Amino acid sequence: MSDVVGVSIDVRQAYLRQQQGARLVDIRGADETALGYAEGAELIPRHGLLAQLQGESVDPDTPLILICASGQRSLAEVQALRARNYRAVVSVQGGTIAWRAANLPITQPELGFEVARYARQLILPGFGLAGQIALTQARVLIVGAGGLGSPAALYLAAAGVGTLGIADSDQVDLSNLQRQILHQQTSVGVQKTTSAQERLRALNPRCKVLTLPRVDAGNVEQMLQGFDLVIDGSDNFPTRFLLADFCVALRVPLIYGAVLRYSGQVSMFAGHREDQPCYRCLFAAPPPPELAPNCAEAGVLGVLPGLIGVLQATEAIKWIVGIGEPLLGRLLVVDMLGTRFREIALTKDPACVNCGPNPDPKRVQHYLDIAECASG
Repeated sequence: MSDVVGVSIDVRQAYLRQQQGARLVDIRGADETALGYAEGAELIPRHGLLAQLQGESVDPDTPLILICASGQRSLAEVQALRARNYRAVVSVQGGTIAWRAANLPITQPELGFEVARYARQLILPGFGLAGQIALTQARVLIVGAGGLGSPAALYLAAAGVGTLGIADSDQVDLSNLQRQILHQQTSVGVQKTTSAQERLRALNPRCKVLTLPRVDAGNVEQMLQGFDLVIDGSDNFPTRFLLADFCVALRVPLIYGAVLRYSGQVSMFAGHREDQPCYRCLFAAPPPPELAPNCAEAGVLGVLPGLIGVLQATEAIKWIVGIGEPLLGRLLVVDMLGTRFREIALTKDPACVNCGPNPDPKRVQHYLDIAECASG
């Protein structure tokens, strides 16, 4: 990189030159300028700047000042333009960050609540306004307002998910408060969905929270309709298999999580896709009850469901926004005592009774015979 002397000026020099008639151009994308930009700056993204200058037949000696976030991109663009004989173009040292720090005038677009609340994720590469809009329009069903559902719901509401469905029928018990952070001491005896709705509305008034009954064989199909994805925060195998089967049938992605004692698991299933396994590809059938104790029987470290629930929320956000690599085809196993994370590759079972070419209709009938499936 060539010497920056003569091609870079500080913010006060830039402001003075702008007042004297120099053209100030913010070369950031719309996702960044939505958070505010130097007053009077033209908004021309870097990738389209040269074409616009050429289209306007701008004289190479016309004073031109480029600004970005920190000064790095604008400096690189100045050097590229100078190589094309735009001799009077300069970069603003420190960019918009330095401009703000110097208390120079800033234009704040009329995005109000969204910009102020979600500023830290709006500036993330690949996220931006498009990602935030996707979250605002998303509908996520969380089955269980307990140890897993609590952190998942809190972080999805905080991130700006537009609609959260919370399915549960239990009441808050004193023993829940060790790990179910949606609820508090004054919530003991209150319906978990009511407690969750109050907490989530207080956290983000613009998040619509739907209170739903526990998932069972009679309502699961109707309940899943209209949701973009499902987070399994249940604590029993009947509910897990019921969700797994109907998520495949209704083509809804399922984010799975489970905890017991000091270990946990998390994965994402889209078994309706030809190349992706479903939950039954991992667990073909429920284990006998004596081999599947729940947390009330075996215990659980309170912070563990917090970690797994946050991972489930992370997968949901990534999926909705379309960033990163989802946990499809991968099972993440967490050992809290050893603080170890292990990943297991999952493959589609060609003979799977749920997502295989010849699904067994009796797999669902088994749950239709169950009076109710607890969640939570």
